Amino acid sequence: MNPRLHIFRLLTATLLGCCFVSLAHAELPSIRFDRLTPLGASAGTTVEAEIAGADIEEVRSLWFGHPGLTAVPIEGKDRGFHIQVASDVPAGTYDVRLIGRWGVSNPRLFSIDHGLSDVTEAEPNNEPSTAQIVAVNSAIAGMSDGNNEDVFRFTAKARQRILIDCQAGKLDSMLDATMSLASSDGRLLASSSDHNGRDPLIDFVVPADGEYLVRVYDLSYRGGFPYRLLITDRSHVETVFPRAVQAGQNVKIVALGRNLGEGSVESSWREADVAYVERTFDFMAPLEIAAGGLFPFAVHPTDHSVLPTAATCTLTGAQFQASPNGLANSQTLVVTDSAVTLEVEPNNTQEKAQVVTLPLFVSGRFDQPRDADWFEFEVPESGQYGFDVYCERINGHADPYLVVVDDQGNRINELDDFGHRINAFDGHLRDPAGMINLTEKRKYRVLVQDRYRRGGARYQYVLAIQKQKPDFYAAVIHSQNPGPGGTTVWRGGSVYMDVIIHQQQGYNEPITITAENLPPGLHVAPTVINNNSRGTLIISADDNAAEFTGPIKLFATGKSGDQTLRREVRAYSRVWTDAGMNSSRPTRDLVVAIRDSAPYRMEWSADNVEVEAGQEAMLTLRLTRRWNDLKADVTVQPISFPGNFQLANTSFKGDQTELAIPIAVQANTRPGSYTLAILGQAQVPFNKDAEAKERPNTLVSLPGRPITLRVIEAAKQ
Repeated sequence: MNPRLHIFRLLTATLLGCCFVSLAHAELPSIRFDRLTPLGASAGTTVEAEIAGADIEEVRSLWFGHPGLTAVPIEGKDRGFHIQVASDVPAGTYDVRLIGRWGVSNPRLFSIDHGLSDVTEAEPNNEPSTAQIVAVNSAIAGMSDGNNEDVFRFTAKARQRILIDCQAGKLDSMLDATMSLASSDGRLLASSSDHNGRDPLIDFVVPADGEYLVRVYDLSYRGGFPYRLLITDRSHVETVFPRAVQAGQNVKIVALGRNLGEGSVESSWREADVAYVERTFDFMAPLEIAAGGLFPFAVHPTDHSVLPTAATCTLTGAQFQASPNGLANSQTLVVTDSAVTLEVEPNNTQEKAQVVTLPLFVSGRFDQPRDADWFEFEVPESGQYGFDVYCERINGHADPYLVVVDDQGNRINELDDFGHRINAFDGHLRDPAGMINLTEKRKYRVLVQDRYRRGGARYQYVLAIQKQKPDFYAAVIHSQNPGPGGTTVWRGGSVYMDVIIHQQQGYNEPITITAENLPPGLHVAPTVINNNSRGTLIISADDNAAEFTGPIKLFATGKSGDQTLRREVRAYSRVWTDAGMNSSRPTRDLVVAIRDSAPYRMEWSADNVEVEAGQEAMLTLRLTRRWNDLKADVTVQPISFPGNFQLANTSFKGDQTELAIPIAVQANTRPGSYTLAILGQAQVPFNKDAEAKERPNTLVSLPGRPITLRVIEAAKQ
């Protein structure tokens, strides 16, 4: 990425962050979690933490996704907590949410390592003369200084291999860190910027006993952004091979990295003139991963790109961790139910193409700059074949493209980037994917190459080619606030989430979203998405629902021929809004809260209605004004209707409690069920202080409960 463009995006994001406050106040309060400091801790310790955000004045607890992580408010310190980490919490990253009067917030990340000493940055430390003294195997909780830098001094022994890892973007911080290493006399030894996403990392073999200086600063010298700086000689894996494994099979994984312990040897692979060490590990991916299209992770995949993305939303995979009781360090693997082939050099010309058979999952690597990998296969059966290159999804660092040529040397197709960007959800990838029609008994060759001709140990990919196998991935993200926000339902009301569907290899059947593990009084209407990449999910609470905060499970069910596909719906969270482009990342749980009373509710007179294609469904929408002082009109508009359905904006006027609303259905609409959602908006008198006499009008947007239209074929004339 162009550094100047990156700076512009980040500066714009900062300005947009300021706008979030005023926009959020146009709605009922919703906790927005902006910052947690520190960004991590060592297992078996307690750290003092501070939160920052909006609508957090009555936050008295934190929600973690692991029972070994707990938080206790610090008496007399507003927004302060003691976070306690049990000694048996595995190394990894964990979602943290704020819980308060206004519900639950969006998550922020908290990293857990084993065997490190937690240190808090102490100012002044802006010059070598005032550098903060730290020890090797420390995790420093730092904060960027505007127009300045943080300097740390440590002592190391000759031939000691030191890893200096500045974690910021990886842990939801907006810091764009730059880092340098110098000798005690000021001689520059190494520097780094975008090594893991936009986070820097320095791998350093100590030349002589002595003291060394580390400098950390923001690329554009912005202040107030947290980071977690690791200075360690512990085991750290940089990359592994192969990057695809067959589920249920024991596989030998060769890890490249630093300080990998007993059984490791010096590798021929190098980076910045420093040789990796390598070590072989046994690994087995559970069968249920491939069968269920799952991707369980110990470390959130947030360093796959310079900007946070939902890059793994179309991945069936697992993570390899060399040491769950060490650093929060993992590598992402593709998991398949097919056998895996390893790329074999030389295969960098068509004439030397590696001969393979279908179905194919090949684990490859661009070994050196300008490397081109060719593969040749014969098609056993005519038809559509799915081509997929996994690279960004496995943190492979390349930007690959794919070219297919026939046995006459004719180029028949080229594939490149794919993925959806919908509202807050950014699932666009640099990975190629698509369908290509092939003819039986003919030979084809496939080229995979990095767009910028780069190569090295980290430039890995997985190429998959198989007969058309329709499937899908489903995701949800909270989209009702302009900035990061949690999913809080007001009693008697509803909240909506965007559903994102990635149809794989020609999948075009209806998909139904349902919920499990719901508490009493919380409801998710079955939501049918019919041959579309998006939908709207409505979560509603009864008038008398008890206060609640906790996770719920969503599942997506569809058909592929005679096979029923049931996929867990993956939850995502908005991280920041960056220069008008949304950024998002996965979370382990979809956490929902139930809180105070909603000002109004909208619901249809029937949940399911049948209508002919080409006709109008005349429906009755009912309004319940649940707050006595709500007198304003309530406008009604569609939420992301499929293109074949039209509903004109309308409104409840005065004392109206019912509206006759037509929904037009185009004549070419495919028969089947479609779940549609609407949004209401009204000026509502509101004050956070229930006893206050002043209650200024606040624009409140609430979705109505959904309706499912069953479209049937038009009657024949």
